[in-house]
Amino acid sequence: METIKTTEPPGSTPRGETVFRQLLQDIYMGRFEPGAVVNELELAKRLNISRGPVREAVQRLQGIGLITRKPFMKARVIKLGVDTMIELFEVRAALEGMACKLATERMSDQELDKLENALHAESFKDQDAPSSLPQFDFHARVAQGSGNRRLIEALKQDNYSLLRLYRTSAASIQQRKATAFEEHAQIVMAMKSRNAALAESLMRSHIQRASQHMQQQLEEV
Repeated sequence: METIKTTEPPGSTPRGETVFRQLLQDIYMGRFEPGAVVNELELAKRLNISRGPVREAVQRLQGIGLITRKPFMKARVIKLGVDTMIELFEVRAALEGMACKLATERMSDQELDKLENALHAESFKDQDAPSSLPQFDFHARVAQGSGNRRLIEALKQDNYSLLRLYRTSAASIQQRKATAFEEHAQIVMAMKSRNAALAESLMRSHIQRASQHMQQQLEEV
């Protein structure tokens, strides 16, 4: 974790926001394992900043469900539960299936070409190399392509942070990465052929398989 500068030049990102993004990245990248204690004082010392911005960031992470804190207890990264995961993926399958159907009908040919190119470019990246949060998110691109603001906002709600955490855990297994890419590629092919019903069905099946895979991993743990 990098040291954050204590001064804020004009136009810079507030320290609380910077700490929030850093902690969010650390959780998504697995640097904070599920159930790990998040010590505000220790983080402030490590980042060489006051405790205020750290407390603000932790409270925001608590608000979106990635950190839990019971009265008189330390803050901890949320543990991934099977029941919660199943519920979240059921909601996700319904919402993203509809988003994919609408995106198939509404995205231009040029936008679909860009989506396909970005997907293939992502597959060639070195997934083991240290990096920041991935710049390309296939599911977010498809949701944006739906053009339905309420649907997009629904997918951006707090539960998306939990879904992202589950997806990151599932993607950490190389076999699932390769399978997910093939499933994404099939979805794009259906979208480019303007088969909205097939694209929706493939997206739902893709999410259901991811849910089954994640459930198996959690149960083994």
